[in-house]
Amino acid sequence: MATTFEATRPAQQTEIIGVPAPADPAPLGLAAFALTTFLLSAANAGWTRGTGNEWLGYAFAYGGTCQLLAGMWEFKNRNVFGATAFSTYGGFWIGLALYVELVIPGAPKGANITNDLGWILLAFFIFNTYMLLWSLFVNKAVLAVFFTLEITELLLFIGKFASTANLVKAGGIVGVVTAATAWYTSAAGVVNGMAGRHVLFVGKPMSFPGASRAAVH
Repeated sequence: MATTFEATRPAQQTEIIGVPAPADPAPLGLAAFALTTFLLSAANAGWTRGTGNEWLGYAFAYGGTCQLLAGMWEFKNRNVFGATAFSTYGGFWIGLALYVELVIPGAPKGANITNDLGWILLAFFIFNTYMLLWSLFVNKAVLAVFFTLEITELLLFIGKFASTANLVKAGGIVGVVTAATAWYTSAAGVVNGMAGRHVLFVGKPMSFPGASRAAVH
């Protein structure tokens, strides 16, 4: 069956004997993205009562490193969509954590940190916009992840630029929904891969006249 982040491929004409198919790395990448997004979004929503940086270690270790590894393994699977998505957001988490750890402590007094964060989020919003479009060719569950993430990033970068706490809080709440959607898609990838059939619904790719499913490869 197709992996989580790719459309169904045509049957191969030549079978290579003795080489097992690699496991689908997408459920790991989605789970790493979901958990780190959940922790940061809960903080943005104002729900946490700790340091506010409970997400930071997991941005390095899970959302960053594990997701980046999933992206590298998707290159091995020749899945350009999954490789690009996981590698980019793995880099996002590592980069954001490095910014918090290295840049903010040394910033000049009075520096507008929220403006920096607004530009960072805007840059990833641009990336996410075209990945949202291409997710139409993957499946509906992946489309839902990128759609909710699009709204999250939109609210956050506008909130950071305008220094509007309510928009950042709204972005945090939608971010929690994004995390839940990614967790569901990850869970579907795990159980569907184990069962060899669709146990949890992920939906079929959107189809358009003249569109090619090979667009995601």
